[in-house]
Amino acid sequence: MGRYLNPNNNKFRNFLKERFVVDKSPILNHILGKIEQNKCFLCCSRPRRFGKSVTAHMLVAYFSKGADSRALFEPLKCVKDEVFLAGLNRYDTIFMDIQAQFVKAKNRDVDPNKMLQENAVKELVKAYPGLLRGDEDLSEALAVINLETGNEFVIIFDEWDYPIRELAENSRERLDYIEFLRMMFKNADAQDYVRLAYLTGILPMVRAKGQSAVNHFDEYTMTDAGDMGGDIGFVEAEVEALCRRAGVSADEMKYWYDGYDLGGVEVYNPLSVVRAAESGKFRQYWTETGTYEDIRSLIEQDFDGLREAVIRMLSGDRIPVSVYGCRNDMYTFRDKDQIITTLIHLGYFAYDADTQEAYVPNKEIREIFYRYMEMNQNDSLSVFLNHSKEALSAVLGAEQERVAALVQKVHDDFIPSIEYNDENSLSCTVTIALLASFAYYQRPIREFPCGKGFADLVYLPLPQCPQRPVIVVELKWNQSADTAIAQIREKRYPDSLRDYYGEILLVGISYEKKTKEHTCVISQIEK
Repeated sequence: MGRYLNPNNNKFRNFLKERFVVDKSPILNHILGKIEQNKCFLCCSRPRRFGKSVTAHMLVAYFSKGADSRALFEPLKCVKDEVFLAGLNRYDTIFMDIQAQFVKAKNRDVDPNKMLQENAVKELVKAYPGLLRGDEDLSEALAVINLETGNEFVIIFDEWDYPIRELAENSRERLDYIEFLRMMFKNADAQDYVRLAYLTGILPMVRAKGQSAVNHFDEYTMTDAGDMGGDIGFVEAEVEALCRRAGVSADEMKYWYDGYDLGGVEVYNPLSVVRAAESGKFRQYWTETGTYEDIRSLIEQDFDGLREAVIRMLSGDRIPVSVYGCRNDMYTFRDKDQIITTLIHLGYFAYDADTQEAYVPNKEIREIFYRYMEMNQNDSLSVFLNHSKEALSAVLGAEQERVAALVQKVHDDFIPSIEYNDENSLSCTVTIALLASFAYYQRPIREFPCGKGFADLVYLPLPQCPQRPVIVVELKWNQSADTAIAQIREKRYPDSLRDYYGEILLVGISYEKKTKEHTCVISQIEK
């Protein structure tokens, strides 16, 4: 039993003692099935605090010879079949948190690649006396042991991509690390001594140049989760069961933290779900583990269409994106699609692989961007937010001409790519113009069933903002705004909203194709 070779199961054991635990142990059966199919090189990338490290510690608890985990797994959902029992605590297991190793080496002012190999080899020398000199590279030491004993190794690297993600492309430490990976996993002996190589990270692998060191791994990411979409992160049934235990609203949990689509599986942010269950309060939790610099450094990149794409997603639209040019670092980008794809892998946007579109997944992420824009008053997103606040204020104050002018400005200055040809195009512009509403209102509901028809847009106040009026928006293209208000009254839209409001604002907005001008009429209904 050691720190790097054959660790104990304490980390996973302590995790199971937490108050709200979601049992993800069936991933063990899934991975064992892949090993049986000779898929022994696996890499799972997820955003920070999405459960990667817990999974890694569970794998250590299962495979490591330094642990006795039979009783630990007995009550869990994993299937204890012959394959499971045959592998339980039967393999020499090497575990390393690569980020921790590199940070430790920096603090000690030593070579991180040399340090992490020496740490593991030192423990191998003790475990296999007489087989090693002690000055071997880690890959060479594993090859010698396998040749002499036939033993196979499980190798688990948590945060494997930290040096590639954070270090400059041509830095010596980064280049040496890539060479270390190549020697570990691409040398001729690796197929013999590796029973399982399991890497976790944040950004995906880049199948080019130096990263050919890991290009034979089967990869599971936020844009292509394959058949492991529900294995890391919480799925809906798990969250509903947790909500029942905690006595909190499953609907609120879904509204705040759901929305990630991983291979057709709905996945929630696990950190935020657990924190909300513990406290009974729904708010931002995930961002407390990081900083807003992740957003700032990316969305301030000067690429055509980036600001517009972000604004449209925040307003509820989905944006086509090509995710195939993503970089595995935080420095070199060519276009807006690479930025958006990186934000998907970081967890700030979600991705629908079927439609190849990016979108904002939930309330928590909208709050993250809203607070970012509040704190950074000089960048382009913050300028837009101030404009949107002005538009919302004009609606609430029934300043009809001002509303029309501000919607016009959004179309002209911020989202010029929207080409008007129907009410749907106008709807996109209005939802964007009223983006600031999400501080007080739920996500705007399009085609809301009301009275004898469907309202184009309805804004319902958040439960904590009952004093806010309901906003009903009807849109007309090449017709008057008065016609829109008349339709709202004729089809009796307000009758269906009496449970929601103290008052209702009826907002008619029109666009005239010939003059390219917007007009607005606002009427108020008291309860």
